Formats: sequence, structure tokens, C-alpha cells
Amino acid sequence: MAELAHMVDVYVMGRHYRVPQGLTILTALEYCGYRVVRGCGCRAGFCGACATVYNFRNDAQLRYDLACQKTVEQDMYLVQIPFFPALKAIYDVDRLEPSGEQVLALYPDIVKCYGCNTCTKSCPQELETMWFMSDALRGDIRQVAVKSFDCVMCGLCAARCPQGLVPYNVALLCRRLYGHYLAPVSQHLEDRIAEIRAGKFDAEMDKLKKMGRGDLRRLYDQREIEPA
Repeated sequence: MAELAHMVDVYVMGRHYRVPQGLTILTALEYCGYRVVRGCGCRAGFCGACATVYNFRNDAQLRYDLACQKTVEQDMYLVQIPFFPALKAIYDVDRLEPSGEQVLALYPDIVKCYGCNTCTKSCPQELETMWFMSDALRGDIRQVAVKSFDCVMCGLCAARCPQGLVPYNVALLCRRLYGHYLAPVSQHLEDRIAEIRAGKFDAEMDKLKKMGRGDLRRLYDQREIEPA
């Protein structure tokens, strides 16, 4: 007889459930009968859609993670934040200047940051969020882009900021400015774009468009993957 799975107690929106140990928060929610449509994306830690806040019974300290990555623990109290209404500036990157003044013009409230470090403590990616906000204040766009490179836009930093700041949107602006204006030109990329425009891959693309789903899946599974 197969060994029974060890069960743990969790609380979803205050309601008690028992779920198998080892499940991620996301799969535990589905095990409990929740149909997760919003707050569920790639399921691989890349999209940031499944931001989760939790604590434990008799422990009021709030903790933060992605529901597709964090596994359930005994007496875990769970709530998801599938969308947080954070400020997002509207702009045309082609009309911007890659400068600190431009960042401040679009997000003037960043001057209110007083370095509490709550944003860093909230980040499930363990990014140095407060430090790239400091870089943004100094106008160091490159450093913001580098330090926020792994940001998945989950919004937990904005949800927890006592000043109502939006670090992840500030970081997105700086990455766009860096990529559009400041990053060195990749000759390899320029060459490939020229080949595409010259029609080098047109025949191959036409062939792919005519393939069935099964053939496309087999081709994808057998593709060569460059080593990391």
C-alpha cells in the first residue's frame, strides 16, 4: 500500500484546509478547490502574477513570495494579490531623454523614499530594491537596470511601501531607457535583423506555419539548447 502523503494545515482567506506537504501554494489552492484564473501566469517564477502574502498561526509577521515557487508549510495563512493598483506613468520611450531628470519628471514621488528598506524585504526575488531606488534618485539609469534585471513585476514592493512608491515601475522605466539609449549595440543582433529583413528565413517560416501542432511540438522538444 502506498504511503499516505503527510498533510499540513493551511488557511486560505481565513478558511481551514488540509493539503499534502510539498505542494506549492498555487497547486495547494487548486487542491482546495479554488479555480485560479487571475493571479496565475507562467507557473515558473518568471511572470510575477502570483504575488502572495502569508504569515503563520500565532506569528503575525508578514512574509512574501510567489505562489508558484513557495511550498506550503504547517499553519500557513494565505492571501494572494493578483493585481495591485499602483501608479504607472504613461510615456513614449522614443520621446524621452535617458536622464535622471526624466525619471523624476515621470515619477516625482521617488524623492519621498526615506530608506526604510520595506521594499527590499518584500521582494520574492531578493533584489536590492531600496538600493536601485537610490540609484534612480541619483540618475544612475544603468545601475537601476542592472540591479532590477530579475524583477518579475509582481508589485509586492509597491503594495508594502509606506510612501506609496512604485519601485517596480520605476525600474521598468529605467530598463527601457537603458535598453533604448544607453546599452551598447550588439553587432550580432544587428546582423540577424538584417538577415531577417533580407528574407533569409522566409522559407523556413512558411514551412513552420504549415506544420501541424504535433510536428511543431516534436520540433520544439528536439531543439538544440545552448548551455547556460
